[in-house]
Amino acid sequence: MKLGQMWKASMVLALAVSLVTACGTKDNTNQAAQPQGGAPADTASSGSKTIDDIKKRGKLVAGVKYDTKLFGLKDPASGNVEGFDIDMAKAIAKKVLGDENKLELKEVTSKTRIPMLQNGEIDIIIATMTINEERKQQVDFTDVYFKAGQSLLVKKGSPIQSINDLKKGTKVLTVKGSTSAQNIRAKAPDATVLEFENYQDAFTALKAGQGDALTTDNAILYGMTKQDPNYAVVGGTFTDEPYGMAVRKGDSGFLKVVNDMLKEMQSNGEYDKMYEKWIGEKPSK
Repeated sequence: MKLGQMWKASMVLALAVSLVTACGTKDNTNQAAQPQGGAPADTASSGSKTIDDIKKRGKLVAGVKYDTKLFGLKDPASGNVEGFDIDMAKAIAKKVLGDENKLELKEVTSKTRIPMLQNGEIDIIIATMTINEERKQQVDFTDVYFKAGQSLLVKKGSPIQSINDLKKGTKVLTVKGSTSAQNIRAKAPDATVLEFENYQDAFTALKAGQGDALTTDNAILYGMTKQDPNYAVVGGTFTDEPYGMAVRKGDSGFLKVVNDMLKEMQSNGEYDKMYEKWIGEKPSK
């Protein structure tokens, strides 16, 4: 082989080696980068991005009601929010973070609670929320943590004593975005239904004579009778309203943690104590 040919051959070989090396480096870089595009290591270990977010910020953010005595009611004087749902939120904070005080409460209503969960403003809904098929399309529910049923609240001495007394011209008050509004229209189609933003507004309207009865879950109505003994719950219940806490769709890791906590509370007696504290009697098994 002539000198010129040998020089050309060596140049071609060097170029080939360079290209192979470069390609090998590029492939290795991509392989190393792939895990960075997946779930963070701590998310993979906990199985829930929500739990990891809670731990990073150092607090649980729970969506609760501020207008529902016995479950979530804000004291205007102290600013404290208290109730069955609030104590449940504290139990979750203790379960996840080891401290029930590592908790932020955000007010929700029946209308705002699902959007606030979906847009990340809150980690979980604990707000007298009935489990139903329509809502299951939007959120994932925990096991039932409270069994309620829809009923009627009237002023003592009212001729309305059951749902059968809701005739044409009767005005029934309830809350926007609640299953109660849907149920009462189906059960008493001749009655006029007026919807309010929250339960306290509806109760104030009832006391002002703007309606003949107020309807929602009996547990909530019993709270109103404690606020004003001139009103009574009548007629028993005409629906089943199983309450569940709600997490974002697909958040199976967080859902399991909350369900495991509920089972622990029911087995060790903590649930019964919480129930007796707010409702006044042991829950039926």
